[in-house]
Amino acid sequence: MTPWSLGLSEEVNALLLGGSHRRELKSGEQLFAYGSAPNAMFGLLSGSVRVSVTSRSGNEFVLSLLEPGHWFGEVSLFDELPRAYEARAASDSTIAILPAAAFKEIIEKHPEVHLTLTRLICHRLRLALTWIDDAVLMPMSTRLAKHIFVLLQSGSASGTQRVIPLTQEDLASKLGVSRQSVSRLLKLWEKDGVVSVDYGRITVLDMAALERLIQA
Repeated sequence: MTPWSLGLSEEVNALLLGGSHRRELKSGEQLFAYGSAPNAMFGLLSGSVRVSVTSRSGNEFVLSLLEPGHWFGEVSLFDELPRAYEARAASDSTIAILPAAAFKEIIEKHPEVHLTLTRLICHRLRLALTWIDDAVLMPMSTRLAKHIFVLLQSGSASGTQRVIPLTQEDLASKLGVSRQSVSRLLKLWEKDGVVSVDYGRITVLDMAALERLIQA
């Protein structure tokens, strides 16, 4: 199973990549802005991409931190409405860019691509609904522990030491809470030997303890 099999078959990936061109982004460089025209679909070949929205007061809310293997931006090509979020490179990244015209040609000639992308959108909707349920029903400590666990399982961690390359600000934004709340919990967990916290990364030291926090 390759990184490109995140919900898409090798055949579908080959079709999408075949119609794409490449773009290199430096860390912090914007791929597209909120409200921009839906002119392409994107695949992350290397690096990472930060997907976020910003409130009127200027607070950023991180929707996702994408890693290699993810396609995104297809919803706006289907409904032909402006982008509902912004995307920016979180590290030096290589992006596959599939122009809207090429996208339409592919789904017209290959109905299976249309069906596959529809299923992918449905999967993301289910994830969003799960996130909403968690936000309403779970205590914040459980949500944070669960989110860290999901990141470990989804490949967002690196190496054998279970290191998650996210800042406390990123975690807070993804959970929709304050950085101080996340910092307070992580300090308690660090004292108990569950995690080790450094700038820009969190290392899980005791997986069994993390799983107990989820069940608490």
